[in-house]
Amino acid sequence: MKKWTWWVVGVVGVLLLGFVVAPFVYTRFIEGDAPERLTVGTASPSAAAGESVSADGAWKVGADSQAGYRVKEVLFGQKVEAVGRTGEISGDLTVAGSSVTEGEFTVQMANVTSDQNRRDDQFRGRIMDVAQFPTSTFRLTAPIELGTVPAVGAQAEAEATGELTLKGQTKAVTFPVTASRTGADTFEVSGQIPVKFTDYGIDNPFFPGIEVEDDGHVEFLLKFTR
Repeated sequence: MKKWTWWVVGVVGVLLLGFVVAPFVYTRFIEGDAPERLTVGTASPSAAAGESVSADGAWKVGADSQAGYRVKEVLFGQKVEAVGRTGEISGDLTVAGSSVTEGEFTVQMANVTSDQNRRDDQFRGRIMDVAQFPTSTFRLTAPIELGTVPAVGAQAEAEATGELTLKGQTKAVTFPVTASRTGADTFEVSGQIPVKFTDYGIDNPFFPGIEVEDDGHVEFLLKFTR
């Protein structure tokens, strides 16, 4: 009887240890750390740093731009940060003096990927329904005031106000942005837009073993060229 009792205790102990250790090992050594937040770069060595060049005119989203989501998950008791991104972005903006007067960009949602296929399947299906809502957009509704025209190599911080559309729902948003003049004909803008899922009719992306917070961020790094 004692042997049977100790055997049962041992099995239960091993199972409990597995439930604790396995998720820890998975999140720390298999899934790994989330990518760093998207931030603007600096002027290239060939750029004339400090040179004051007019930024007036139309600019388009160029190569190597990125946009996506960042949300906190609890995976079998272990806290992780889930990040999904895509480079399939289009858009443009207009600059007049030290103001960004117009701007809009569009993200192809079916191309957003993370480091986990199961997460991506949930994202494209139940969560964002990309078949019905293939794109998400942001449109500027008020000028972004930079104060001065950033010289090559300089950075500026400001606030952007506009309309964010996710899953067919449009909401007004205001958030900080950072702009960097990386060259006479190039500049970058990065930002994080807070998002509460229920505001956009997005079900909490919960599935067995994984809990997700009720809000997250849309993050972006847009690289513009003339």
